[in-house]
Amino acid sequence: MFMQHFPPPPNRVIPKLYDLGLGPLIGRFILLLTTTGRKSGLPRTTPLQYEKIDGAYYVGSARGVQADWFRNLVANPQVEVRVKSQRFCGQAEAVTAPDRIADFLELRLRRHPRIVGMILKRDGLPARPTRADLEAYAQKLAMVIIRMTEAGPSESSANHDQPQAGK
Repeated sequence: MFMQHFPPPPNRVIPKLYDLGLGPLIGRFILLLTTTGRKSGLPRTTPLQYEKIDGAYYVGSARGVQADWFRNLVANPQVEVRVKSQRFCGQAEAVTAPDRIADFLELRLRRHPRIVGMILKRDGLPARPTRADLEAYAQKLAMVIIRMTEAGPSESSANHDQPQAGK
């Protein structure tokens, strides 16, 4: 299988790849979510797989409500997102309702049947899980919906000095 021969880069490498201008390629699958540390107050960036649904970005937390990035955005739902060549500020909505997370899992299964099926199988679910299977599995997960509140600079303008009129 492809993933066995070419594992994804470690999380610490992905922001560097974005910085090198590879956001449009990597951003097809992974966004960078920047939260504010709930204890430190410092920006914390986490690469996450996502789905775009009706203009909002959905990300799942395999560690449920225990993931540091999830706990950070519960404390402060104002986030920054880099995805493809776009950067924006957003409002994060934490979701822990198993039925809503199961809806998200069903959508991911339709869009990415092989990879999501492998993840579910690794976690002990059948190859074709029922709705009841997904809702039971979703009880240990969490999800976040991010809606844009303010557009930021695009990657192309953020990475290059451009003359501005009147300056």
